[in-house]
Amino acid sequence: MRVMITGTTGQLGGRLLALAGHPVAWGKTLLACSRDVLDLEKPETFRPALDRLRPDVVVSCAAYTAVDAAEDDADRACRINGIAPGLLAKACAERNIRMVHMSTDYVFNGTGTRPYLPTDPPSPLGVYGTSKREGEQAVLAALPTASIVRVSWLYDRDGRNFLNTMLRLAADREVLTVVDDQQGCPTHAGHLAEDLLHWVDLMVEQPERTAGIQHYGHEGITTWHGFATAILARRAPHVEVRPIATSAFPTKARRPAYSKLDERPFFEVLGRESVAWEAALESCLAPTLPD
Repeated sequence: MRVMITGTTGQLGGRLLALAGHPVAWGKTLLACSRDVLDLEKPETFRPALDRLRPDVVVSCAAYTAVDAAEDDADRACRINGIAPGLLAKACAERNIRMVHMSTDYVFNGTGTRPYLPTDPPSPLGVYGTSKREGEQAVLAALPTASIVRVSWLYDRDGRNFLNTMLRLAADREVLTVVDDQQGCPTHAGHLAEDLLHWVDLMVEQPERTAGIQHYGHEGITTWHGFATAILARRAPHVEVRPIATSAFPTKARRPAYSKLDERPFFEVLGRESVAWEAALESCLAPTLPD
């Protein structure tokens, strides 16, 4: 099976590509599709890229992810996140190529009080979430058998993310202040990448079970403060982590106050249970252990 991966300079795309040679990738050829081959701002590159790489499945990780910048760059965010995925899905449909498209918890407004199900109605707060929701709809309109996989609070031991920001700040400070009134669940890119390759197998074997919107995540819920505390307890226990309110840390784009995704249906299809977010963090911070 030939699996084409876009966004390979990002956390998830890079993790997927790094699984070449891993047991989860046996029987698969993982194909890196760089921006110079397929550019989401240049739809004319989509069909040539697919014809050149000849994938059986596309895992679409590339996106406009600058949440705050999107508020002042709405046209570009909507072209990349909202329009381009649908055009790519159309090109896949024409070639009988299956597709996994990555999305986000930002499609919800955060007023929920229990984990969001894939069937819950989206209501984005800002441009980024709106653009991603438009992309979901465009993909499914063009390719109804596609999987839309939403994730939240993605991190890994490499790249720009909350985990590495906390470790960098802890190297120079004795006290950190972190928002404690936004609830969700951190998602380790390493676990997600492996599970996506299992999901790809199911897409081929049982497409009726994988089509549509899915929610991926780990078991449990925390706040950004709780996540930071867990990180530094393991790597910089001398650093104090103080809680603050979101209002004390204003950003251009509003964040959902609650964005825990209900991952249980996804793992029911996979035939196993999700791991706790704390266990996933341990795995990430101990590279000698399995990811």
